[in-house]
Amino acid sequence: MVDISTETPEQTEARLRRVVAAAQYEELPGLWTFHESPLADPPAVDPAVLAIVRDEDTWSALRPATATAADTELFGVCSFHFPPGLDNSGFVGWLATLLKRELGSGVFVVCGSNSRRGGIHDYWGYPAALRAEVAGLIGRLRPAENRSL
Repeated sequence: MVDISTETPEQTEARLRRVVAAAQYEELPGLWTFHESPLADPPAVDPAVLAIVRDEDTWSALRPATATAADTELFGVCSFHFPPGLDNSGFVGWLATLLKRELGSGVFVVCGSNSRRGGIHDYWGYPAALRAEVAGLIGRLRPAENRSL
């Protein structure tokens, strides 16, 4: 559910800090990459694939990197699942801006929905070289009791 509300920038900042603290956060192991295929040859769906998206002429599947992926861009990936009823509107822009400002890197975000776990969830990808820095920044935003979630 996307909420519509009027907030001051300070209220938005406070709300989104509560959101990141309350979300279920997971750092996915390993490195990830996009595997492309033509529209006529869609990728197979299997448990290793996190997301499949397409544009006008190419499928793109986000999956674990293999030794043969040496010539592709490698990413670290983490996920956020948000509790039901929590207004997470603006979260993607807020955290992406913070990561860019603090670490100098852009991100990609793939969103999905799992109604059994509260609804919207996000997979966040970032350059593999920044895995420790991204985890550290997110860790500093979360209370100690939530860091193991």
